Amino acid sequence: MRGPLFERFTMLYQFHELNRAFLNPLTQWAEASSKLFTNPVSPLAHSPYSQRIAAGYELLFRLGKDYEKPEFGITSTTIDKQEVEIAQSTAVIKPFCKLLHFKKVLSDKELTKLNQPKVLLVAPLSGHHSTLLRDTVRGLLPKHDVYITDWTDARMVPLSAGPFHLHDYIYYVQDFIHYLGAGTHVISVCQPTVPVLAAISLMATAKDPLLPKTMTLMGGPIDPRKSPTQVNNLATEKKFSWFENTVIYSVPANYPGYGRKVYPGFLQHTGFVAMNPDRHAQSHWDFYQHLIQGDDESAEQHRKFYNEYNAVLDMPAEYYLETIKLVFQEFRLPTGTWEVEGKLVRPQDIKNVALFTVEGELDDISGPGQTQAAHDLCIGIPANMKQDYVAPGAGHYGIFSGRRWRDIICPKIGEFIKQHS
Repeated sequence: MRGPLFERFTMLYQFHELNRAFLNPLTQWAEASSKLFTNPVSPLAHSPYSQRIAAGYELLFRLGKDYEKPEFGITSTTIDKQEVEIAQSTAVIKPFCKLLHFKKVLSDKELTKLNQPKVLLVAPLSGHHSTLLRDTVRGLLPKHDVYITDWTDARMVPLSAGPFHLHDYIYYVQDFIHYLGAGTHVISVCQPTVPVLAAISLMATAKDPLLPKTMTLMGGPIDPRKSPTQVNNLATEKKFSWFENTVIYSVPANYPGYGRKVYPGFLQHTGFVAMNPDRHAQSHWDFYQHLIQGDDESAEQHRKFYNEYNAVLDMPAEYYLETIKLVFQEFRLPTGTWEVEGKLVRPQDIKNVALFTVEGELDDISGPGQTQAAHDLCIGIPANMKQDYVAPGAGHYGIFSGRRWRDIICPKIGEFIKQHS
C-alpha cells in the first residue's frame, strides 16, 4: 500500500539533494583548507603536522564532494610506433544516448590505407558513465575505428522525450549498427550483452542485410542462473514489487528531467559500496597514508579511480524495472520466452555473425558461465565462428581495463575481429 510511509520514502531524492547542498560549503572549505596546508607560499604549510592536517582535509573533501561525469580525455593513439591525434566527436544524438566517435586525425587517403574495421562498443547503462570503458577504448584504438554508446543521465532528459524501455535500448543498438553499416563489429560489456544479443537476434530473424560481422560479449548476464552472484541473488530474493516501491523515485525540480521516474545513481552507488565496504574503507585509509607519506603517484591513482567510480547516473525507471524482471527474475532470454513488442527473440536464427565470449574467472558481478551461455543459445553459428575465453585471476573490471585487458584480452579480440573481417 502507498500510504504515508511510502510518501515519506518518495522524498529520499529530495533529501539527498538537500544533503548535497548542505555539504557543498563544507567540502569547499575542506578543499581550500587542504591547499592552505600544502601550498609552499602559505605559512600554514610549514607548521607542525601540516601534511597530516592537509591529508585529513583532502579526505574529507573527497568523501563529501559531488562527482561530475568524467571526460574520456583520449587525445592520441599509437599506430605502427607513430603517434596519431584523436578527435572525439558525436556521430548520432538520441534523447537517451549519444554515439561518440574517436576519429583519427588523418587524411582520407591515410584512413583508406589503414582500412581499420569499425567497432561499436556498447557501454553499460547500469549506474556508471561510459567513461568507465576508457581503457577499453584506448586498447582498441590502434587497430580499430571505434564508436561508443554514451548513455545520458536520465535526470537530464525532459519528460517530453517520453519513456525509455528495455526494447528502446535494443532499437538504439540496431540503429547504431545500421548507421555504421556493413562490416561492423559489436563489442558489449556487462549489462548490454543481453540487449545486444537480442538486437542481433531480431535482425537475423528479419534477415537484415546489415548484420554485424562479429559480436563480442564480455562479462554479461546472458543466463544469470549460472554461478549466481550477490547481484543476482538480490534480484531473485526480492519481489518485483519491492523494486517498484523501494528504489524508484522522481527527479527533483532542479534538473531538466523533473518528474521523471528513475532508479537514482546515488542508490546504485550505495549498493556498489555495500558489496565491499571493508575494501573501500581500507582504500580511503591507504589514500590518507599515501598523502602523509608524500606518495603522490599512489594518491593520484586513488583519485582517478574514485573520480570514475563515484560518478554515477540515474536510470529510467521503466528500463531498470524491465531489466530486473525480464533478465534477472524471469530469465526470458535463456528460456526462449522473450518477446520484444510481439517479436520472439531467437538467438538460434543467427547463422553468420561470429561469436566471442569473454569472462573473468573471479567475476563477482556476472559469474563464470553466465556469458558462455550464449554459445548454447546461438546454435545456428558454426563452431569455427565461435570462441570463448576465461581470463585467469580476473575480476569483473579486469576483463575490460587494466593489464590483463591490455596485454591479453584486447589482442585476442583484435585477432578475432581480423579473422572474421
